Amino acid sequence: MIEIHALASGSKGNCYHVTDGSTPILLECGIPFKIIQKRLEFKTTGLAGCLVTHEHKDHCAGIQDVLKAGINCYMSSGTAEAIQGKHHRIKLVEAKKQFTIGTWTVLPFDVQHDVSEPLGFLLMNKEGEKLLFATDTYYIKYRFPGLTHIMVECNYSIKILNENIANGRVPKVMKQRLLRSHFSLENVKEFFRANDLSKVKEIWLLHLSDNNSDEEFFKREIQELTGKMVYVP
Repeated sequence: MIEIHALASGSKGNCYHVTDGSTPILLECGIPFKIIQKRLEFKTTGLAGCLVTHEHKDHCAGIQDVLKAGINCYMSSGTAEAIQGKHHRIKLVEAKKQFTIGTWTVLPFDVQHDVSEPLGFLLMNKEGEKLLFATDTYYIKYRFPGLTHIMVECNYSIKILNENIANGRVPKVMKQRLLRSHFSLENVKEFFRANDLSKVKEIWLLHLSDNNSDEEFFKREIQELTGKMVYVP
């Protein structure tokens, strides 16, 4: 049974602990490893790997210490090159080529972000559960049948962003960058409408903007749309 534990989510750092009961892994390592250790009550020796979506520091700031701890880190060659990562525990993966970590089967897929070679990940366990992890993308072009758990970025609302720009709280130049790099509430809703959610048990909304989001509003909107349990870490 999949269990998700958010250690950090947002522009200051992202890191999630996920297990299927047999193989615990990290999704991202955007906070110092000593904080990861503390938040996991120092139960890190069993970690089987860390999936890294891209090179921005809020997703990989702790990678050197994660590698030193003997944990394999999986990422695209573009991400490895961008972080200048040369280590025997950096494992290069490619979009649409699945691999295994313990009892997980992992399928990377390409996403849309303003970096070298960003990835999302579809994780499947032996019981047939499917976890989708997608962050820092303004669009997901794929459909995913049979999902049971969804962890997806919901960074901002275009309505809140426009209000903030009109009120002078957010510079206008920020809008174009957000539109081409991050998942808005409006696009997240379209993604949910386009996918079969019949087996979904949990939805996690990740990486909310400090200025251009509203946690309670986002949670309510997605719960009303999907009828599913929604978490906002």
